Amino acid sequence: MASNSTSVPLLTPYKMGSFELSHRVVMPPMTRNRSYNNTPQPHAIEYYAQRTTKGGFLISESTSASDISNGSPNMPGIWTEDQAEAWKPIVDSVHGKGGVFFCQLWHPGRLSDSSLNNFLIAWNAVPDDGEYFRPTPKQLKANELLLIVNDFRNAAHNAIEAGFDGVEINAANSYIIDQFLNDQVNDRTDAYDGNIENRCRLALEIIGAVVEEIGPDRVGVKLSLFSKVFRRKDSNLEALLTYLASELTKLGILYLHVFEPRDEPRCLKSIRNAFEGTLIASGGYNKTEGDEAITESCADLVSFGRLFLANPDLPKRFEVNAPLNKHDRSTFYRTDPVLGYTDYPSLEIAC
Repeated sequence: MASNSTSVPLLTPYKMGSFELSHRVVMPPMTRNRSYNNTPQPHAIEYYAQRTTKGGFLISESTSASDISNGSPNMPGIWTEDQAEAWKPIVDSVHGKGGVFFCQLWHPGRLSDSSLNNFLIAWNAVPDDGEYFRPTPKQLKANELLLIVNDFRNAAHNAIEAGFDGVEINAANSYIIDQFLNDQVNDRTDAYDGNIENRCRLALEIIGAVVEEIGPDRVGVKLSLFSKVFRRKDSNLEALLTYLASELTKLGILYLHVFEPRDEPRCLKSIRNAFEGTLIASGGYNKTEGDEAITESCADLVSFGRLFLANPDLPKRFEVNAPLNKHDRSTFYRTDPVLGYTDYPSLEIAC
């Protein structure tokens, strides 16, 4: 890990595998619902380029790994060649400004929007207190799980073909991998339920397949600390996540991106001790908290969601202690190609 004498830890350089980062301020995945018909649009070129700095690290919005993993309307996909082609100019815009760009791959499982006619079916044969009215989710068969593993493998291949530097696998936020991990909602009676090793099986099969396809040095994984799936928390989450982190160390993946809910104590120590790669902290951090996380070696990088959304030049604002734009929550998920998307003003600094 590189360092320099600056008094602002977030602005110190860092070597993440083969990637030379000029600072530690990461743009995380943020769903924007502006990819009409699940195809990335030209207006995303400006959106990502606005938030790119030379040596900065960006992660794309959640991108569907297959046609049955589409969580809500107008989310991008990367399961077809045409979608990969549509991503190329967006990736080029980030690379043109010297940024490092990973594509986040996901599968929502039971959280899919039931109005999309592709409603998948995660793991549980019992309706979840009316959260979905129809159809009732069915339990995935073992051979169907293999298809999902191959969907992630194919999506990772397409992401590299599109020019991305790597992929981040979303194993957090109550989506399909997280659903299998959680012992309070996983009620399978086969090799994918029961002890921690079984509940981590799908995660490790997916991540292992992606590692095999594109190499461990191009793979990151998103995890949730204190995660609740359908309002239910795993009975021993620390043991679960430290086991998974140690297994991911064996696979040699590049980084873990760990989300900490804002209403819980900061606690990355167990993950830090179990994982030997780069650790990215996430979860409502401000600049001071981010600096402290780096200084105290709790994390190597820190991602800022709403702050980066509202401040396209966030690293520069941190550098000069400039005021921050306030985000407009009402525009987070609109389909407008400008409003709440590319119209947040950047800081103009006189030379």
